[in-house]
Amino acid sequence: MPSGKRGHFPVGTNVLDAARQLGVYVESVCGGRATCGRCQIEVQEGNFAKHQIVSSLEHISPKGPKEQRYERVRGLPEGRRLSCSCTVEGDLVVDVPQDTVINAQVVRKAAVDRHIERLPAVQLCYVEVDEPDMHKPLGDLDRLKQVLEKDWGWKDPLIAPHLIAQVQGILRKENWGVTVAIHRDWDASRPFITAMWPGLKNEAYGIACDIGSTTIAMHLVSLLSGRIVASSGAPNPQIRFGEDLMSRVSYVMMNPDGREAMTKAVREAVNALIGKVCEEGGVDRHDILDSVFVANPIMHHLFLGIDPTELGQAPFALAVSGALQYWAHDLDIDINRGGRLYTLPCIAGHVGADAAGAALSEGPYRQDKMMLLVDVGTNAEIILGNRNRVVAASSPTGPAFEGAEISSGQRAAPGAIERVRIDPDTLEPKFRVIGVDKWSDEEGFEEAAGAVGVTGICGSAIIEVVAEMYLSGIISEDGVVDGALAARSPRIFQNGRTFSYLLRDGEPRITVTQNDVRAIQLAKAALYAGVKLLMEKQGVDHVDLIRFAGAFGSFIDPKYAMVLGLIPDCDLADVKAVGNASGTGALMALLNRDHRREIEAEVHRIEKIETALEPHFQQLFINAMALPNKVDPFPKLAEAVKLPPKKALADQEAGADATAPRRRSREERAARRRS
Repeated sequence: MPSGKRGHFPVGTNVLDAARQLGVYVESVCGGRATCGRCQIEVQEGNFAKHQIVSSLEHISPKGPKEQRYERVRGLPEGRRLSCSCTVEGDLVVDVPQDTVINAQVVRKAAVDRHIERLPAVQLCYVEVDEPDMHKPLGDLDRLKQVLEKDWGWKDPLIAPHLIAQVQGILRKENWGVTVAIHRDWDASRPFITAMWPGLKNEAYGIACDIGSTTIAMHLVSLLSGRIVASSGAPNPQIRFGEDLMSRVSYVMMNPDGREAMTKAVREAVNALIGKVCEEGGVDRHDILDSVFVANPIMHHLFLGIDPTELGQAPFALAVSGALQYWAHDLDIDINRGGRLYTLPCIAGHVGADAAGAALSEGPYRQDKMMLLVDVGTNAEIILGNRNRVVAASSPTGPAFEGAEISSGQRAAPGAIERVRIDPDTLEPKFRVIGVDKWSDEEGFEEAAGAVGVTGICGSAIIEVVAEMYLSGIISEDGVVDGALAARSPRIFQNGRTFSYLLRDGEPRITVTQNDVRAIQLAKAALYAGVKLLMEKQGVDHVDLIRFAGAFGSFIDPKYAMVLGLIPDCDLADVKAVGNASGTGALMALLNRDHRREIEAEVHRIEKIETALEPHFQQLFINAMALPNKVDPFPKLAEAVKLPPKKALADQEAGADATAPRRRSREERAARRRS
């Protein structure tokens, strides 16, 4: 982890060698002498149901002399091992800590440049308080409240309990001048004093945070000016407990301390990210007075310390769906002691606060046209509607789009292939990798790629390579690699009982297998079937606008997404990536408390469609297995791209053989699993 690569190795295999055989980059500059300390790993303990293994510290060799010497001289963080000096002795889940990785995952969730009218929940108020008078025996805090009402209109504000003991000291530090942070949100008539400083204070910040199942993105914002001071992201450390959401629920169910471990991991990651954005922005983290968080339902529950087990089984009951307010300190978030924490409401089941944030950002309910909003991730969230009606669903696409379940797949990191083109005549590919500006067929590419290597295929390239294989005739509309082309190009080669495509002949050898194509078909079919179901509920046969949200969606080429059949036919000019729309929604709620009321009202109007309860979903899923789709036309796409001719119905019937019932049965079983 976090790459998700798996393999089988003989007992006694060196852990570093095992990682390298899997194509996982673990740095080691000392040649395995246990002197550089760059190859650190952590063993995760517990029952990992998805992998059907129990990982234990007993399954890795004990520390030998070299590792003991390194620990004695330079020290190892608790729980860390040097992978060059330990061996595999049983089933293991191994985490490669991101602080040791040079080619770390690229987290591409940046802030959207848009104007947000500022009306934050926090206001700084400077007042000068009357000194105590023996003839007016009123307490210091009470006199402070009097002047707040007189100068600012705040009548009888509440006060954070931890401040009560500090009031007298703060008032006397700067000759009775004091700056008070007033927080008002749900009940503006009862404001809250959440922080105090002696003298004039002119800095107040907030954070907007999107906790995704794969990445965590954060913006640090000035509440006084609305300026985004810094933005950053980091991998979600919960990946070590399971790549997808259901794996993490299973981990909680099968490990007594699983929920606590995942809650602690995500909160530590959030605190580390706060430190990072504060360092980048030159801000004291204790000047952060407000925070807004969005997350999918399982991440939402785990972050708040709620057991997500009920979300792992029908009827997928949320412990709480409405917006919530906390003292950040109560969730171990290290900001100002009086800092507040607000979570957007969840829509339902597996459509969470992140979907609510995306809806707030893009506002399908503010549109006259029919807008499709899709957040493509491990669990895709789909919203379709206009100002008259909005419906929503979740679709279990799985981690294939993020590199897992793909033979040469990996997360987006320097060295990962991110763009692919295939010549339809020669079947020769060209590609680009993250960290290199040149295409692979351009002069100087190999030299430029030498620094980062060419290590695998990330999500955006997985979509492009499968779509390009279809456009060039390497795979049929049913997703079958055409073995007859092996006589025409050495790029097509037999791989067991099926055929594969060689994308790059090097170290590592990067191929696209028949199983890879199937994994992408299953993922895209689940998403498209969910979209089609919502279209049927809305009574429409087309959509007017399509918006791709999320870090992954930002790097999907709309043309290839449509060729693949990930989204329905639409004018390509009306298909746009909107970046981290969930994070933008959190940003809007941070800077303007009226947006909180807006989305709280709208989520009650959004209708949740549960795909598992829709009998027609299976047939939609089976139709969506084809490229782009077995039955749906794509006339607007055909105007922009030359699509291969579809099989005539007569040809399909004539070509039906004894294998057809078996194929339909497998697809129907896949549909049932996805729903």
